[in-house]
Amino acid sequence: MTTSEDNTGQVTEEHIERIKENMEKVEALSKRLIEVMASKKSHVPALDGPNQELYARAATAYWADALQNPAKLLEQQIEYWGKSVLNFAEAQQALTTGEVEEDEPKSKDKRFSNPLWDTNPYFRLIRQQYQTNAEAIAQAVSSVEDLEEKDKQRLQYFSQQIIDLMAPTNFLATNPDALEKAVETEGQSLIQGLENLVSDLEANDGELVVKLADDSAFEVGVNIATSPGDVVYRNRMMELIQYKPATETVHETPIVLFPPWINKFYILDLKTQNSLIKWVTEQGYTLFVVSWINPDSTYADVGMEDYIQDGFLTAIETVKKICKVKQVNAVGYCIAGTTLSLTLSLLKQRGDKSVKSATFFTALTDFGDQGEFTPFLQNDFVDGIEDQVAKDGLLRAWILGRTMSFLRSRDLIYTPAIRSYMMGETPPAFDLLYWNGDGSNLPGKMAVQYLRGLCQHNEFVGDGFEMLGHKLHVRDVDVPLMAITCETDHIARWKDCYRGVQQMGSKSKTFVVSESGHIAGIVNPPSKKKYGHYTNPDLKLDAEAWLKDADFHEGSWWPMWGAWLKKRSGKQVPARETGDSEHPSLCPAPGSYVLLKANR
Repeated sequence: MTTSEDNTGQVTEEHIERIKENMEKVEALSKRLIEVMASKKSHVPALDGPNQELYARAATAYWADALQNPAKLLEQQIEYWGKSVLNFAEAQQALTTGEVEEDEPKSKDKRFSNPLWDTNPYFRLIRQQYQTNAEAIAQAVSSVEDLEEKDKQRLQYFSQQIIDLMAPTNFLATNPDALEKAVETEGQSLIQGLENLVSDLEANDGELVVKLADDSAFEVGVNIATSPGDVVYRNRMMELIQYKPATETVHETPIVLFPPWINKFYILDLKTQNSLIKWVTEQGYTLFVVSWINPDSTYADVGMEDYIQDGFLTAIETVKKICKVKQVNAVGYCIAGTTLSLTLSLLKQRGDKSVKSATFFTALTDFGDQGEFTPFLQNDFVDGIEDQVAKDGLLRAWILGRTMSFLRSRDLIYTPAIRSYMMGETPPAFDLLYWNGDGSNLPGKMAVQYLRGLCQHNEFVGDGFEMLGHKLHVRDVDVPLMAITCETDHIARWKDCYRGVQQMGSKSKTFVVSESGHIAGIVNPPSKKKYGHYTNPDLKLDAEAWLKDADFHEGSWWPMWGAWLKKRSGKQVPARETGDSEHPSLCPAPGSYVLLKANR
């Protein structure tokens, strides 16, 4: 607060004017907030949480156990009461003496890094009681018996979400960082936070999607996704980009890379220092990359078969024509790796040998263990998605993005929300987070096929996944292959990927586990010398034994992959210019489809 020198504590006219200005801003922002919430589009309630049956079953099991073993319940309650009373007594003592006892270890939870959580009696009590409550909830959930394993896993997940939601750092009155910032800025941080909140709601039709990055700092094709190339083919499903050669000669067999259509392809070309696309061309390969359409509701009836026919098969045939070859080396990342497996099964059944080798980046084919996605792959959620898809014609990007974010809610929801809405900070200019927020919609039919047929029913490794007049099966994948997985990947866990690769029919299989996660383990340039990788040729072992006996290699797996590809890429030929007379440049890379936003 600004005070006059003559009258300490007296509010100056200047300060009053600032308060008036801030109040006018609050009034204007409040009107905008009311308007955006009034125009919010409704969505199926099932998308917001599990149906009540899960909690009813859990409560029934908990109380049934309590009736049979009341001593267990009393023990838990007495422990909780004891800790709560002790927390209050310590706070009372601190208020009386003015001193806080330093008798407990510092919390390792980053949310409580502000010294006030330990030194101020008020904040110390709030932290201690929150941690006591969290422990009590976790203990109660873990003690529930006579509940199916999937239900128990879901209960643990959703109870943890409640615990994280109720963290005192998520509320202004119990967040010392936000309160200190508000005092320091005379409330301007709260005004800016409200502005950030309203802007995020307006950008997403009333849905609260926290902006993770400063989108004004990036422009696709200008300071990200800048590798030179040309779009040489376009249809309703994809643009095919051919990148310009970086060497005088290239290997005869070209590479066609299929990124996931859940996100944009330029994760592989964020900047020159970590661009896999740039690196591949520098190794002397002719590289084609598919850029998928960001669908709107007119794509409601587009299914997996359309991605295979008008995406994978069409891209492969086009590349063969442009390069005048009979075979290509194919790469599939995430869901595109899953679909590449389906395509290879189809080609095998048709007797088509267009694919010489296949590389899979973090690609699942066996969905028998749903891992961290278990809470969202049960019928109540999938039924809700199917209902919403029937209404919208597509699975909107914000629904998928929100689901992914809740798997890492502290890092991707609460922490950025606190910084933006309570601290009034501008999101960081971080290219990876910008890409993460640039999501894609999914066609309605395709989303349901994927969730029902593959994720829920696991048909590709079971009786077969019916598609294009064939029953596709993982055992039909028989081309030489390399599978790159990531040690801490929570989206496509390496052990699940391994199980799928074990069932493929290829005689030549190379399996790799890179350090780090779903993105950093793949976008891992050799120049960084950051993450190493594991290899083991014995794929008959179970996953644990495979990793235990594996050899560890320092640095990126990219050079090893390059050497593996070299053996399957033929002789050297003069470097190819982009396109040909039948496939002229339609526009420069990164193309036009990548610029389409999901909220159009």
